[in-house]
Parts: sequence; structure tokens; C-alpha cells
Amino acid sequence: MTNSLIQSPPPPGRAVAFAGGVLDRADHLRMDDVALRARMTASARLLRLDGLDPVLTADGGLEWASLGEAAADSELVFLGLDGERACFAEVPARNRDGASIPGPRLWQSMAQLSAGDLATFGTARALVSWHMRHRFCSVCGSPSHVAKGGWQRTCNDSACASEHFPRVDPVTIMTVEHEGRLLLGRQPRFPPRRYSALAGFVEPGETIEEAVAREVFEEAGLRVRDVQYVVSQPWPFPSSLMIGCHAVAESGDITIDVTELEDARWFTRAEVAEAMAAGDRGEEGESFIAPPVTAVANLLLRWWLERA
Repeated sequence: MTNSLIQSPPPPGRAVAFAGGVLDRADHLRMDDVALRARMTASARLLRLDGLDPVLTADGGLEWASLGEAAADSELVFLGLDGERACFAEVPARNRDGASIPGPRLWQSMAQLSAGDLATFGTARALVSWHMRHRFCSVCGSPSHVAKGGWQRTCNDSACASEHFPRVDPVTIMTVEHEGRLLLGRQPRFPPRRYSALAGFVEPGETIEEAVAREVFEEAGLRVRDVQYVVSQPWPFPSSLMIGCHAVAESGDITIDVTELEDARWFTRAEVAEAMAAGDRGEEGESFIAPPVTAVANLLLRWWLERA
């Protein structure tokens, strides 16, 4: 297998969903508790969340409140600065599900958000979710508390005092090509007739290229070469970095791992183009239903169509 991690820009006019945040993350304030508290004024804003879902205004934007509306027993995490105004999110004290699966209501809400609001929400969701799932020290089991403006948790036990940081899980997601056709698969949880790029977590001791090759072989029984990096996307479900790649298959003989995929098949360029055009019109394609525009798989399919 030959590998060349070549960065290719996403198709013109197509933003990467959950990327392009408009807030200044202001790392210098995270490190200075006194300075950060000085920003907790009447002008500071609190992002409204319903669990881990966004609360929207009448015009489809994120809804903000004052810090005074946060529950007394909640933890606050610093999202960044909007000009001179500090923005926060709330981690509820009650032990809610911090890894809830996004449902139709969430997808509908996200479709209304601007690119900047979607990036802000994605950051907040990933960060709040991590705090909800990491209230206790993984070293000694003691409770932990927020530090560095919410970008760290520290063990309460002074004999341990372990520091924990929000994690991001790398995931490879890849289109695979063979003789002008594109391999796409579907998982049982997908809506009927939806197909997308194959994907899988990067394992310890692997490069991106090796993860792509392993996942494609495990899920579809195909050996691949010429792995290229195309584009990445933050994915806050609960907190991944989708690493979009493309590879070339050595053969077209698919062997599906039914524990991973319900189906996988080759699609012609014409079939992919038709499905994508139908999706842009809000319709279902004849060959398959394309991945949603919020997914990096959508960008990968566009990239493949436009590079011919």
C-alpha cells in the first residue's frame, strides 16, 4: 500500500459543519481564574441547552441567557469571547446522559443554525457532554472539579490531584474507488436507503493510513492503496474528529462484515451525482439517499465527483 496524505480543499462554497467557530477561545483567560471571574459580569452570556440539544430563538438562532439564570449547583464552562463579552455553557449537577444519541429533533434544530452558531453549539455540546461523563477521577475514583475554565477537570483528592482534559476521538471516514465506481455502505441504524462512506475509530499504534486500510478490509474485505487525506470535521456525538480520506481498492470483490454493515455496494459516478443532486433539492435519490450536508461524508462525495 502506498500512502500520500495530500490535503485537498473541500468543494467551493461548501463549509465544513461544526467548524469555523466565531468565538475567540481566549486560552489566556482559561489559565487565569481571577481574570476569568472578572469576565462574569452582567454582559456575559449563558448558552441555553435542553440537555445536550440547542434551544433556538424564533428566527432559528442560538438562544442565550444571563449567567444569573444558571442553576446554583451547576458547573460553568468557558466557551470563549464574543468581542469583549464572555460566553459560557452550563453543566447540570444532576447526572444526565452525557452521550445521548442525536434524534430527528436535534437534526431539525441544527439545520436552522448558521455556520457560526452550529460551530458554537458543537463545541458546547462536546465539552458539556465530556464533563457530564467525567465527574470522577479515572485514577482514584474521587470526585473531580472544573479547572481552567472548563477545559480541565482536577481530582479533589489532594494526594492524587490528577488532571484530566477533554478528549477527542479520531475517526477515519473514507470513500473508496475502484474502476470509476465508489464504495458506499449502510449501517442498520441508517434511515432506509441511505448510504454513506465507511468509517471507524483509529486504534492505538495506528497511523491514519493504516486505520483506513484496516477498517475497509474489516468492513468490506477490500485491500486499498494510495490513501489520501481530504478534509476533517469536528463531530460532537459525543466528541470525535472525523478524518476524511480517499483510497483506491485493489479489486471490486466485496465481502461484507454483517456485524458492522447491513449492506455495501459500488455506485457509478452517474448514480452518485444523481443522489447528491436530489439531496440538494430536498428529495430522495433514485439509487440511494445521500448523507446529510452536516456530515463530512457529503463533502467527500462532492470532492470525488468534482475531481474527475
